[in-house]
Amino acid sequence: MDKTQALDSLSALAQQTRLDVFQLLIRYEPEGLAAGDIAERLGVPQNTLSTHLAILTRAGLATSERRSRQIIYRAVVPTVRGLVRYLVDDCCAGHPELGRHFDCRGTESCSTSLPLENAAMPDRIYNVLFLCTGNSARSIIAETILNKDGAGRFRAFSAGSHPSGLVNPLAIEVLTEEGFSTEGLRSKSWDEFAVPGAPEMDFVFTVCDNAAGEVCPVWPGQPMTAHWGIEDPARVVGTHFQQKAAFITAARYLKNRITAFLSLPLASVDRMALTSHLRDIGRLDGATAKAGESK
Repeated sequence: MDKTQALDSLSALAQQTRLDVFQLLIRYEPEGLAAGDIAERLGVPQNTLSTHLAILTRAGLATSERRSRQIIYRAVVPTVRGLVRYLVDDCCAGHPELGRHFDCRGTESCSTSLPLENAAMPDRIYNVLFLCTGNSARSIIAETILNKDGAGRFRAFSAGSHPSGLVNPLAIEVLTEEGFSTEGLRSKSWDEFAVPGAPEMDFVFTVCDNAAGEVCPVWPGQPMTAHWGIEDPARVVGTHFQQKAAFITAARYLKNRITAFLSLPLASVDRMALTSHLRDIGRLDGATAKAGESK
């Protein structure tokens, strides 16, 4: 990338709506989004959006293709990488000790890892927030599993958009029988994690479709997000045995997702590739129809 191309890219992104559009397209890479979906998600009129999409396309930051009756837009990932390389190229000339601040210095292997500034900190602990509507079952189970299986690397939390105020007794029963500690578990609002002084999240995962469709608070730190939806075990009607079996199944699905998440090389994987991995995890066995989407 030369200076003219870099200026074109930076100019195109130096506007709030276009930056929002581009960030949305990045989250939905590689599938892309229809223009109508972009307009709906961002609350932008179609005619205004068309103008912004045209500017992003001319700058080489977006591309479009027709699929059936829709025009699908995608982010142009090589342009992003080229821009990053251009901005950091030769940044550390004569000062090699500064190289730790970047994953790349003008090479084809350039990547924006998560988080870039902490790539040389293998001992850092990542904060993860699991969200559901009531924060009484699925999100509680996920929090508990990750806190045990990811101890020393991850710190898990859970919350709800409309918390029930009570943790489901069957969730407690199943977790206890599986050897997990349930001490301190409580149903709480996601607003607790959007206020000054709250733990800054690296990842936010929704585990129910209702929460995935709601407008979340603005999370400090711009965490990576994905939807890992599974069916609500609390909605199963039947005997105690049948209801408990649903909770056991839900716990198994969540544990499988968390195991896959724990295997990801977070300190080295490209951020855009990581987004794709997180969405793939959401499509594992037991996924709901919306699972695998970015939040």
